[in-house]
Order: sequence, then C-alpha cells, then structure tokens
Amino acid sequence: MPQESSHRVAVIVDEGSNPFELGVATELFGLRRPELDRDWYSFTVCAADPSVRMHLGMFTMSGIAGLEAVDAADTVIVPNRPDPLNTPGCAVLSAIARAADRGARLVSFCTGTFSLAAAGVLDGRRATTHWQWAGEFVARYPTVHLEPDVLFVDDGNVLTAAGSAAALDLGLHLIHRDHGAEIANAVSRRLVFTGRRDGGQRQFVERPIPDVRDTSLAPVLEWARSQLGQPLTVADLASRAATSQATLHRRFRTELGTTPLAWLTGERISLACRLIERGEQRLDWVARESGFGTAANLRIQLRRHTGLSPSAYRRRFGPV
Repeated sequence: MPQESSHRVAVIVDEGSNPFELGVATELFGLRRPELDRDWYSFTVCAADPSVRMHLGMFTMSGIAGLEAVDAADTVIVPNRPDPLNTPGCAVLSAIARAADRGARLVSFCTGTFSLAAAGVLDGRRATTHWQWAGEFVARYPTVHLEPDVLFVDDGNVLTAAGSAAALDLGLHLIHRDHGAEIANAVSRRLVFTGRRDGGQRQFVERPIPDVRDTSLAPVLEWARSQLGQPLTVADLASRAATSQATLHRRFRTELGTTPLAWLTGERISLACRLIERGEQRLDWVARESGFGTAANLRIQLRRHTGLSPSAYRRRFGPV
C-alpha cells in the first residue's frame, strides 16, 4: 500500500463538467508513479452531490467524495463546463472561496476561470480562459486582468489555463513547480507529450501548409539544443535556417507562438535546472554549459524564470 502523499489535490466536478479536463487531472496527479521514486500527490474527486452527470450525459459519476475534501486540499482544481455562463451552485462557490481564504492553491482548466471569478477570488488578479469566451468573460468580470492570448497564467497561488489542451501545459508546469524540471520532463515523456511549453505562448498558432518544401523549424531547434553552451544569437539561428532574422522571427511566431530569443532562453533555463537537479555544484560550469556565461547572469535568469536563486533551487529540487 503506497504511503499517502503530503500534497493533497482535490478536483471538483459539477453538473455538466467536461470529462477531458478531469482526465488530465487524473493522469497528472492521480496516477501512481513508482518509477519516479518520490512522494506523489494524494488525489480526490469531489462534488456537492454524491452523483454527478457529466457533459451531455456521457456518463454519471457516483460515490464521489463531498466538498469537505476541498477544505483539506493543498491544491484545488475547480469545475469547468461547456456553458460557462451557468454558474456553479452556492456550495461549490463557497468551498472555492474558503480554499482561497486559507491560502490553498487554486487551479482552473479552460472555462473553469469563470468558476474562480464567480467565487470572487480573481478580482484584481491575472488570469486567462479559452479564447472563444474571452469577450464574455471581460464583460462579466471587468475587475479581472484577463490575458486572452496565452496558454496559461501563473499568478502565484491562483493558476488558470486556456483551452482544454492547455490543461496539460499547466499541469506539467505545476509538477515542475513542485518537483523540478527533471520530474516534469519524465512525466511529459510518459504522456508522449511535447516538452513543457511556457505559459506565455499563444493559444492559437497558425500552421500554414508549406507550398513547396517543409519549412519546419525542427532541424534548427535540434541543432540549437546541441549548441546551448555556445554564445548563440538569433542571428546564428537565422543563419542555420538560411533565412533572415525577420523571417525567422515570423516563423517562430507561427510555429511556436514565441520569439527566437524567448525560446532560446527557455531552453537554457531548462538545461541549467536539469544540471542543478542532478547535483552539479559548480555554478560557473552550469552557466557556461547552459549558455548564460557567468554565474551572476545565471542567478538573474534563474530567479526571473523560477522565482528561486540557484541555491534555493538546489535545496528544493537537488538530490537528497
């Protein structure tokens, strides 16, 4: 019998909730992962009623825990629904508000942002939601600082994801926050999912069909990953892609929803984190290997992207 985790995750389902987002939460936080050899999450599905009819009556969940599970949870994932204008019941909103008052981490996938806003916990805070409902959200909740064109927003202890697939991105981001880059990458590989995407990337990425030849950036990205210890610049990437810097910038925006410099910095941060997690103590060496040059620059970049100094990151995610 596995030992109960010290971090408790409660997922609230409500009448009409989408099965996909529940499946994402279950896959990321509910499944046991003995191959990772670490304390994982304690996972509970809960609702105001012991029986809940899911979206379009696809199935009914029964024997669900009550909302008292929310009061004991460290992370609470709030319900979403195909029609976000149907507000959850008072019991659900009260449970969310109580969780916010005691400082629990609150998470929404897709239109779950409406549930958070209806509970009054998003006033004055940053958030995102599915692009299709952005206009309605702004009209209904003008005091929330909505960022309508990003994958997810991390606003400390309140995190919101955009459309359904972005739930995977936010979930992996949470695992990265809790367990580090190495573990997040391992879970991503287990899911056969792309590497962790930064929340600032665009929700909707245009993917035009190439006219003559494959213009994918994949070969350039793979080459750049093998050269991170070198003083790479955007000009170097453009030269490798045999294109101008302006064209390269457009291609990055089109294919990845980010800029070449932001992508390069993110890759370097990821490499530096993995090296620290594996026990490397020499900051100057980590800085050189990851392309940041100096330990001082590494400290600045790591704190900017993770909120932690190298020593704090090592204490939290380094080998025991």
